[in-house]
Formats: sequence, C-alpha cells, structure tokens
Amino acid sequence: MTSILSALAEPSTTTTLVHRAHPGPAPWWRSAVIYQVYPRSFADGNGDGIGDLPGVRARLTHLSRLGVDALWLSPFYRSPQHDAGYDVADYRDVDPLFGTLEDADAMIAEAHRLGLRVIVDLVPNHTSAAHPWFAAALAAGPGSPERARYIFRDGRGDEPPNNWRSAFGGPAWTRVTEPDGTPGQWYLHLFDDTQPDLDWTNPEVRAEFVSILRFWLDRGVDGFRVDVAHGLVKAEGLPDFAGPSAALAPPHEGTHGSEDGATGAGSLGPMWDQDGVHEIYREWHAVLAEYDGDRALVAEAWVEPLSRLALYVRPDEMQQAFNFPFLTAPWRARALREVVTESLAAYDAVGATTTWVLSNHDVVRHPTRLGLPEPGGKPSGIGVGDQQPDEELGLRRARAATLLMLGLPGSAYLYQGEELGLPEHTTLPDDERQDPTWRRTGHTERGRDGCRVPLPWVADAPAYGFSPTGRSWLSQPESWARYALDRQRCVPGSTFEMYRAALALRREYRLGTGSLAWVDGLPGDDGDLLAFVNRDVLVVTNLGTATFELSGTDLEPLLASAPLPEGAAGGDRVAVPPDVTVWVRRR
Repeated sequence: MTSILSALAEPSTTTTLVHRAHPGPAPWWRSAVIYQVYPRSFADGNGDGIGDLPGVRARLTHLSRLGVDALWLSPFYRSPQHDAGYDVADYRDVDPLFGTLEDADAMIAEAHRLGLRVIVDLVPNHTSAAHPWFAAALAAGPGSPERARYIFRDGRGDEPPNNWRSAFGGPAWTRVTEPDGTPGQWYLHLFDDTQPDLDWTNPEVRAEFVSILRFWLDRGVDGFRVDVAHGLVKAEGLPDFAGPSAALAPPHEGTHGSEDGATGAGSLGPMWDQDGVHEIYREWHAVLAEYDGDRALVAEAWVEPLSRLALYVRPDEMQQAFNFPFLTAPWRARALREVVTESLAAYDAVGATTTWVLSNHDVVRHPTRLGLPEPGGKPSGIGVGDQQPDEELGLRRARAATLLMLGLPGSAYLYQGEELGLPEHTTLPDDERQDPTWRRTGHTERGRDGCRVPLPWVADAPAYGFSPTGRSWLSQPESWARYALDRQRCVPGSTFEMYRAALALRREYRLGTGSLAWVDGLPGDDGDLLAFVNRDVLVVTNLGTATFELSGTDLEPLLASAPLPEGAAGGDRVAVPPDVTVWVRRR
C-alpha cells in the first residue's frame, strides 16, 4: 500500500482501510471468479435451436482460456419449461431438451479435467405443477399428507387466503377444482401458477432436498446456487401484506447511501427473509461438509439491509450470497463507494467473503443498464418502442465497471456473454417473448428474455455459430456480429481480451483475497473518482466528465478499460479519461 501511495505526488493523499487481506490459505470460493452458463442459450449441440449439455461441454475450453475458476449452470432438470426450467418436475434427471444424465456426468468430468469447478442450480422454493408430488396433492384432496407438502389453504369465501401478489405479476394464489368437481382450496405460488410453493415446515420436504443434494454431490458437483434462497419459509399464519406488492421490488432513486446499504433492491413482506430459512441452510451446510473439496452454497437472496443478507453466509450456513445492492447501484462514485464499504463491513462481521455481480439471467445486461439516461438500477426489461440505450457509452461504462468489480477483494460472478460486451437485445419482437412476466403483467413488463438471447460465437456463421443448423430459440440481433468471439479473440483492446487480462492479473496479484483501502485527496478529486488500493494495485475509476491525471514516479498501468491518452500512460503520469477504470502499480 505504501509503495503505491508514495507514487502519488500530492501530500494530501490519505487512505481509509476498510478491509484486511485474508490471512493464509483460503477455500477456493473465497476468491473465485465464477461464470454463469444459461444452458439453453450457451451452445446448441444437436441443432434444434436450444442450447444443451453437449454444447456446454464442447465450449468448456472457452471458459478455461478465459481464466475463470468455475461455472454455474442454470437448471437443466426435467421440466415443462414454463419458466425456462425453474419449474422442476424431476430434480434427479436431465430434461431431454438438454441431454441425458450421462451428458451431465461427461460435462462435469470434462470441466474438472480443465480445472473448472461446477455449481448447479437448486430450486427449493417451489416445484413444477407437473411434479409427481403436486399431481398427488391435487388427487388426494384437502387435509391429506400429499397436500401438506405444499401450501394449500381454504379461501376467504370466494377470495384467496390473503392478498399476496406473484413476483411475476397477478395474484399469488390459484384455486383448484377438487376431485369431486367442486371449487376447492387455493395453493400459493410466489411466481407462476405452474410453480406451486413447497411447505418447508414439512419434514418430508426437508428430507427430500437433503437427498437431492446428495444425489448431485455424489455425481461430483462442487456446489449449489440456491434459487430464491430467502423465500422458503413464510411468516406463520400467512398474514396479509400491508405493502404494495409481494413482487421483487424495483430500486428507487435516492435510496443508495441509507443506513446499512439499503438500495431498494430487496423485497419486503411476510413471504421473504424469515428467520426459519437459516435452520435449513445449517442442515445443508453439514451435508456439504461431509464431502471433500470445499463444496459451496451460494444464495440468491434479494435481502436488505446488508446485515440481514450477511446472516446467510455465517460460518455454519452458506459460503456466498450475491451482492445485489452492488448490481443495482447507480453509476455514481459516492453510491458505489458506500455500497462497497457497507458490504465489506457486513460480510467481515461474519467472517464471510463478498460476492460481487453485475449481470445475470434475471436482469438487464449491465452494458445496457449503464447506457440508459439514468445509468444503473434494475429496469424491468426493454423492448420495441421503449427508450433505447446508448450502446457505445454503455459498453464503455460496462468495461470500466467490470474492472472495478474484478479489482475488489472477494468472489465475482460473470454472466455468459459479458466477456464479449454483449448488450441486451432491446428490440426483441414481443411475439417471441417467453418470460411468464410478460404474460402475467398483461404485456406491461417485458421481462427477462432480452438478456437470455443465444450467444454469438462466429460472426459469419448461421445463428452466429450458436447452432449448426442456424436455428435459435430467440432471434439474435444483426448488430451482434461485431461482438462474436471470433472477432475478438487475440484482438488487442477487445472486450474479450480485456476480461482475459483482468482475470490473469487478478490471480497474479491475489486481489480476490486482498485488502481494500480507499484513497482520498487525489488531485482534482471532486467526487467523481473512485480509487482504492488492493494489495499492490491501485484501482481508479473515473465516473466524471473530465480526464483525471495521476502523477508520481515510475507508475505502470497494468490494465485499462479503454485506451489511455498518448504521452500520459506511464512513467510519471497516468491519465484516466471519463468512464474508464485503470489498474496501476509502481515499478
């Protein structure tokens, strides 16, 4: 730290240490960079236009060359695919759409051969309505042990049991017709009506998921990403919610910087973040601990404040939890500094690693979010007729945001295609949309299809090389040819090569297990700069409109998110243009 700071000319420069380096050896997941594979859109091996496990296996060398440590696969289980596989009908089998169990075994083995760990998705909040358990519940009738696996309740006359709303829009309850043909009980579904919620107070449910964990651990997976980890347990008595909706709340302007990192990205209400979930994850932690190799659990939990989110990663629970307050932060230096500081403090308090993320299969891609007039936040889909982002500016900011994230201590997740700089498909025809949000909101929220469009591998090939037949389950925009991997590999300055370089330097300088000290008092700092030191690397992000210049002796830029001005890119000066991040060290 001292060597970096002594390179800065201004004597007024000070530092604020907010996180110490992890001492000694660390489990892999504390610093891992993990790549999310959305199987149906990654690579199609059989030509039907839908990605599959053989396609994933064939492209694993891409991840190895990129330099990530692990991959996380979204669901590939048997499913009617009403919600892209998050409606699971059989947790112990592969849907024929994606291949076979033998294909899964071969993919896991090949990943391990390449030095990649494998995390699979687990969906414990709900099953598919096509799951055998739910069919048995409908046939058995009220009061039966079969119905006790789910949340069935009598209504209030002709009204549902309470006022809860689905995260996908519309009511969270659906009434069934009983075996005798009469209108009957209602079942809860916090998401689509084809996704009935399980009752986690039922010991049979808990035992079943322990068995599912063991099934996949025995097949060699290295961990589980737990879908809706904050939703399994509901408040006793299922009381009405006094808030506006049971849906995942959008962020609100001005909430960043409030006490304990509140951003508006989390959910409120008696259906979320109940204390009872932690007993479940302590049980799962003990199961994973029986297996060698530091197996890991990661929580998808839209929870606030950060002190509540940190409860999921206490030493006897999960290993990671996605940092959604960071994902939803606006493109402003103060907001980013606050959420990073508060995140590190909250996670350090429980001895956990912080897990950074900028994009995934549920949010608008960050090159697009950062190209909007109000950059950042969590827009609910963009389509034809909506205000379109500035694609060039968005990519410039996204590259800067990525280098900022990868310079932070902790773990990080990448979403497939972000290493190519892919934007959202913001002009996807509405008649192609398959996200249940589009249907359940009466076509008022376009949902998540725009970030799930199949990847471009080869610019001049049909479907950009995604499928050997040129088929693609969602259409790809013509503009994506310039983002194709073959147009970027070995091209200096390309987004792909920037990611490769960043991951290599991150490993070389051990940034994932490193420290963080904010740098204050830099020359010209008017609140638009974010600067910190992690071990021997100074990370500076310019979020303003004017170029900022570092001055000192023997400064060596290790990596920049955009070309630096000639004559000010090393030696005694390093210029940082607007919307650029640079990593610097002293020679």
